[in-house]
Amino acid sequence: MAAGPETKGRILVVDDEATARSALERLLTQEGFGVRTAADGPTALQIAEDFAPDFVVTDLQMPKMDGIELLKQLRKQDPGLPVVVATAFGDVATAVLAMRAGADDYLAKPIEFDALLISIERTTSRRALRAEAENFRRQAREQAGEGLEGLIGTSPAMQSVYRVARQVAGSRATVLITGESGTGKGELARAIHALSPRAKEPFVALHCAALAESLLESELFGHERGAFTGADKRRTGRFEQADHGTLFLDEVGEISPLLQVKLLRVLQERTFERVGGNDSVKVDVRLLAATNRDLAKDVRDGRFREDLYYRLNVVRVEMPPLRLRGSDSLLLANHFLRRFAEENHSTVRAFTERARTKICRHRWPGNVRALENAIERAVVLSEGPELDESSLPFDGEPDVHGGVRIPGSTMAQIERHAILATLDSTSGSTAKAAEILDISVRTIQYRLQEYGIR
Repeated sequence: MAAGPETKGRILVVDDEATARSALERLLTQEGFGVRTAADGPTALQIAEDFAPDFVVTDLQMPKMDGIELLKQLRKQDPGLPVVVATAFGDVATAVLAMRAGADDYLAKPIEFDALLISIERTTSRRALRAEAENFRRQAREQAGEGLEGLIGTSPAMQSVYRVARQVAGSRATVLITGESGTGKGELARAIHALSPRAKEPFVALHCAALAESLLESELFGHERGAFTGADKRRTGRFEQADHGTLFLDEVGEISPLLQVKLLRVLQERTFERVGGNDSVKVDVRLLAATNRDLAKDVRDGRFREDLYYRLNVVRVEMPPLRLRGSDSLLLANHFLRRFAEENHSTVRAFTERARTKICRHRWPGNVRALENAIERAVVLSEGPELDESSLPFDGEPDVHGGVRIPGSTMAQIERHAILATLDSTSGSTAKAAEILDISVRTIQYRLQEYGIR
C-alpha cells in the first residue's frame, strides 16, 4: 500500500521469501507505516523511484541482486536513504560488509519486530540529528561569510551565484562557469558537485589549457596499449575516471576544433573510443566547464563550435570579479589570514584599521587568487600580532572602473558615488539603478533622502 497522510512514513521491504515479506508488511502497516514490498533487487529499484521510501529493510542473500548491491544502487537514487539489512543468524562477516557499504544497521533473521521498530526509531533519530548538525554548520558558515562549500562572501553578487548553484546542483544539466581568472570558478564547480546527488562519487578536474592537443585527447578519453610511442599499457581517461560523478573542464575555450567535435559527441551520446581503440566506452558523467573567454564571440569568429557552445551553456553562472563584491574582500582577507597564520605557526592575528581600508580600496585585478597570494606573503613576513598597510604588497589607490576614479576612502562615500553614478547612467530611473546595483528601490530612495537629493 502507498503511504497516506496519516502514516508515519514509507517503508520498502525487500525479501525473496514471500512469508517474511507478508509478515513485515502486515505488522508495519498496523503500526501506521505505508509499506511496499519487492521480491528482488531490480524490482525494489523500480518501486523506489515512484514510491520514494523513507526507510528500506532488505535481506542480504537474494537472487538477481544481493542486498549490498541493492544498497549501493539505492544510495545512487537517494544518498541519504536509511537502509537496514537482514542477514542469517550468525553471519557476522556479511553483516560487517554491509555496514562498510553504508548500511545504517543490521538485524538477524528471523527479524524480531520490536527490534526492527527500535532500529527504525534509532536510525531516523540519528539521521535527524545529523541533519540538524549540518543545518547549524551551514548557518555558522553563512554567518562567517561562507555561502557554499569552499566559497566565501555575502555580497549580493555572490548571493546570486549561491542561488543558481543550489538550484542547478540537483540536476544533471551541463553548467558553464564564466568569469575572470582568479575569481573562483573551480571552487564553484566543486561546490556544485558537493551539493549534487553525485557528491559521494568522483570529482575529476582537468585544465585544458595546460596540455598540447595530442596529450589532452589522451587525458580526456584514455588510450589503448600501442596507440602511440610510449603507450605501453591501456590508460583510462578523465571521462572514465569520472563515471557516475562529475568532470570539470577548466578553460574549455582553449581546446582545438578536433577535440571540440569529440567532446560534442560525448555530450550527445555519452560514448567515446579511447585513442587507438575501436570499442565504444559508455559513461554517466555530469559535465561542468569553465572559461575566462567570451565563448559567444569565439563562436561568431569561428574559433568555437556553435553546437558545442549551446551544449555547454545549458546553465550559465558568472563568477563576479572581486572589485564588484564590496566587503567580501575583507571577509576573504580575514579567512586567508587565519589559514596562513595556522599553517606557518605565525602569531599574527588581525589587520590594523589602515590595512583593512587598503584591502577594501584595492581594485584586485587578479581577483581572489591575487588577494590570497598577497595575504600569504604578508603573513610569512610578519613580525607582530597585527598586519599594517606597509605589510601588504599592493597599491591602495581607490578603485578605478572604466577610466573613472571612485572618490572617497570610506564605504559610505564609495556607496554614495556608486548610487549617484548609476542613477546618472540610467537618467534618474531608480528602478533600473536598483536592478543594476542589486538593491531595492526603497534603499535608493532612503539614501537619496540622506544625501539631501530629490
